[in-house]
Amino acid sequence: MSSPGGRRSVRTAADPPMAPEEALKHLKEGNMRFVKGEPQATRTNEGMRNALVDMGQAPHTAIVGCADSRAPLETIFDAMPGDVFVLRNAGNTCTHAEGSMVGSLEFCTGKLGARMILVMGHTKCGAVYGATHAYLEARKSDVVSVNSALEGLLLDLAPVAERALSDMGSSSDAESVAAHAVKVNVFHTIDFLLRYSESIRDKVRSGQVEIQGGLYHLDTGTVEFMGRSPRQTELLSSTHRGLPPSMTREGGRTSGYGPAARGMHGVRTAADSAVAADEALKMLQAGNERFAVGAPLAKNATAKMREALVSHGQAPHTAILGCADSRVPVDTVFDAMPGDLFVLRNAGNTCTHAEGSMVGSLEFCCGKLGSKLILVLGHTQCGAIAGATKTHLASKEGDASKNAGCALEGLLMGLSRVAKQAEKELGVGAETDKLIAHAVKVNVFTSIDFLLKYSEPLRQLVKSGNLEIQGGVYHLETGRVEFMGRSPCQAQLLASDSSLPPSLQALPIRTTTDGPMPPKEAMKLLKEGNDRFAVGAAIAGKISSDMRKALVKEGQAPHTAIIGCADSRAPLETVFDAMPGDIFVLRNAGNTCSHSEGSMVGSLEFCLGALNTKMVMVLGHTACGAIKGATATYMQCKAGRIPQVTRALDALLVGLSNVAKKASAELGERATEQQIVARTIKLNVFHTIDFLLQYSSVIREKVATGEVEIQGGIYDLETGRVEFLGKSPNQAALVRSGAAMPPSLA
Repeated sequence: MSSPGGRRSVRTAADPPMAPEEALKHLKEGNMRFVKGEPQATRTNEGMRNALVDMGQAPHTAIVGCADSRAPLETIFDAMPGDVFVLRNAGNTCTHAEGSMVGSLEFCTGKLGARMILVMGHTKCGAVYGATHAYLEARKSDVVSVNSALEGLLLDLAPVAERALSDMGSSSDAESVAAHAVKVNVFHTIDFLLRYSESIRDKVRSGQVEIQGGLYHLDTGTVEFMGRSPRQTELLSSTHRGLPPSMTREGGRTSGYGPAARGMHGVRTAADSAVAADEALKMLQAGNERFAVGAPLAKNATAKMREALVSHGQAPHTAILGCADSRVPVDTVFDAMPGDLFVLRNAGNTCTHAEGSMVGSLEFCCGKLGSKLILVLGHTQCGAIAGATKTHLASKEGDASKNAGCALEGLLMGLSRVAKQAEKELGVGAETDKLIAHAVKVNVFTSIDFLLKYSEPLRQLVKSGNLEIQGGVYHLETGRVEFMGRSPCQAQLLASDSSLPPSLQALPIRTTTDGPMPPKEAMKLLKEGNDRFAVGAAIAGKISSDMRKALVKEGQAPHTAIIGCADSRAPLETVFDAMPGDIFVLRNAGNTCSHSEGSMVGSLEFCLGALNTKMVMVLGHTACGAIKGATATYMQCKAGRIPQVTRALDALLVGLSNVAKKASAELGERATEQQIVARTIKLNVFHTIDFLLQYSSVIREKVATGEVEIQGGIYDLETGRVEFLGKSPNQAALVRSGAAMPPSLA
């Protein structure tokens, strides 16, 4: 690891995996050098960078740390590019960054071969202290509200504060509880990883990977190594196979290479004035230029500097959302000192699964700490984007899994939409390498757009001119950052009215106080809800006691009535991401009125009359077992074998076989049974609509006057999307029908 003159070489994939105890030894020795002010990892050159590009990375340790600018992980452990794979957010937590953090660590310990994971907190952690104080205040008032991603982050850290208070005793002062909560939070994150990642659990169980905790002391610079979680043995015996819950985020002169313009204490602290966005950008550019030419000026923080950071607090000039790739140590790339940068990192510099954590952390940095610039930083040869691009290409060929088998797969599937957009911009048939390179840039702007769309505090700061959000791409080959400026969609997105990231949003409930909803608006809600469900961004389900009480007290006022199939794979409320009170649901095998006519028609008349619902949908679904059975019955009759009707099921299939007969006649003699099934599914939807129009004078009159709409749809079990079919082709004729009741009731 060292070369002549004390300069250290870099780790690449050409080096063998490092045993956990050896990796831990490297971390301890690096921290000791940092404390003594004798760093060795201060220089890189073109040969080292080329080796990292050509050979690939093989970090000896993955670190989950806090985004606090006073705790730059590579600097604290005197690490070279390629040594450590770093994940950072406010509070070194998996609270909202679960999918991103777990997926990133599975990638590092699996694909990159790292055998050591360190979860590291630090003293005076603003996120944990904030969460502790918020929890203690909430215990007094018993009122909790979440109006921003930051508040959501603090709220979800409450269990850590609760455990710390239990350990310390109710008579302990808030500062003592918060200080202990920092340590509790370290093991809380370790326990989360062991519980929700089967991949990591198996590696720890076999001895291939070690997970330990640590605490960085801001005042001394030393890291207190805390060892394994006390619950490790218990958690290793777990058989939990599920995914993380969210799946079932000054320094330098203004020009030239001269000395860094530090704060009054030698490092930036809250005692220094805020840095304007354009000045912060110039500092990043100057620092990166110094790094690229091998002339860094950032030095080890002295004891007085660390003391100033503790006593005065942090005031980073820039917040950076970057990739966890060990070849892109953000503080080093910008030649930054502790206190300069507030760094958030995950695999793919994305908000795909880390949305609450990333948005909340940035709201904290720009709102509480006063940073005026956010930089979203991607990099060339990004493993996460390459994996996502290959996932997208495999899905086009039908080779990709429809569901995530682990957190890493979920992360890549979420990022594959970026690859899809990149392919759209380059054109189908683009070379894979070019597609990946372009996807890196698309992903940068995708993350910026997410921040602008889902954070009201960040939007307001941008609108008022108090914040700039820009993008960049770090080139591994040259060490230089390509600064890309603002998102092309910024002006449009500043008009967004979304106030929370999808994972933190909650839908309202409908009651009779809301009044009837026009069919057009109801259909819009159905389409939006299905789209959220299909992309894995459902937000329904967060139901409070007050909501349930309102439904009882005020009564229901569903915006839509749906006749659907009883098939367990097509749960209607879930498919449309609907809240209790939204949808009046009728279900039976085959979404039919063939034998349940009185029940179905009477129920709909009640819904449209007493509940004043204005929209009715009849929903079939692909691979419907009832329709398959009915088609088989029709084929049997066609072959001259009259089916025996000895059960209610037999009668149901015989009744539905008439629809299959019509489908067969439309398709012709050469149609296969599979083709007849697919056609019958669609015809059966309209068959049910026609039945309602023909045999209910109440429904017929409401449709004829335009008060109510009846439309059809087919739910695709494979894609999760609903194909909206519109009205029955026979509607105009049927509204003139004279039948008053279903045949069974006439």
